[in-house]
Amino acid sequence: MKYRHIVLIVVLILLVDQVLKFWIKTNMAIAEQFPMISDWFYIHFIENEGMAYGLKFGGEFGKIALTLFRLVAVVIGFFYMKKLVREKYHTGLLICGALILAGAAGNLIDSMFYGLIFSASTRYEVAQFLPEGGGYGTFLHGNVVDMLYFPLFDGTLPSWVPFWGGEHFIFFRPVFNIADAAISVGVIAILLFQKRFLVKKTEETHPTVETGAIVDDRQQVM
Repeated sequence: MKYRHIVLIVVLILLVDQVLKFWIKTNMAIAEQFPMISDWFYIHFIENEGMAYGLKFGGEFGKIALTLFRLVAVVIGFFYMKKLVREKYHTGLLICGALILAGAAGNLIDSMFYGLIFSASTRYEVAQFLPEGGGYGTFLHGNVVDMLYFPLFDGTLPSWVPFWGGEHFIFFRPVFNIADAAISVGVIAILLFQKRFLVKKTEETHPTVETGAIVDDRQQVM
């Protein structure tokens, strides 16, 4: 696998991620949703200021620190992927690395630029792209757009279930985006197949050519 293939994977995932986020941001209000497949897959628009799946970290300072960390990680990631390609690591590891890199870059774009190029999304107003009065935030202060919601189970748990019996329960509750999904798939695959992935490809070995010549160990080699 060549380095340009890594770059191509990253670009394709970024394109899908950003096109979907742009459409959501300019066509939906916060908390608006519509069903995609029955009642277990929805497009549900939310924004978060922190990490993947809506997790937060350290308030305003934590947001800036997280964005800068993502930026450094993405830059280092591209150089590290080039090193892995050069050292001929398993193709599976390279693909997983490209997924993780694309996911980190996708959410980084939101954090760095969305506050500058969009007006605020609210429950009553859809955001405008490049508004006249400027965006809702400053550089590094954009919110990450999430929209994929899979409530695979939404109902009341049986009374015999320990601790939560009889209570309303939703599985899977987090709302996420394409970038989050790419990171999760890449990390999980590496954990599952690490014994196969975390090895370099060995150099080609030349087959031994057998001959009918008789070898005499008693002969002195000059």
